[in-house]
Amino acid sequence: MAKDYEEQSQKDTKRAEKRAAEENKQLLRDQARRKDTLAREQAIEKSLKARKTKELEKRAAEEPERLAKEEARRKANLMREQAIEKDREDRKLKGKK
Repeated sequence: MAKDYEEQSQKDTKRAEKRAAEENKQLLRDQARRKDTLAREQAIEKSLKARKTKELEKRAAEEPERLAKEEARRKANLMREQAIEKDREDRKLKGKK
């Protein structure tokens, strides 16, 4: 009976050691997975920042041209409106003659 107890105790000890070793392996795998995930997230974040910076630089470079086109469009609209108004006044004057 003592021999059976001893054998059972050894089996329990081996089982506990094996479980501890497996838990340790799992912890190491989890740490590696978290490290990989963090590295991947940081790479994505860096890429997004770079793309955003590039877009902002492009927009800043295009801004003067956009403003110039907008100003030219406003001037053209104003000239068109002035021409229409002048034409109306000319018609009024011809009608009064």
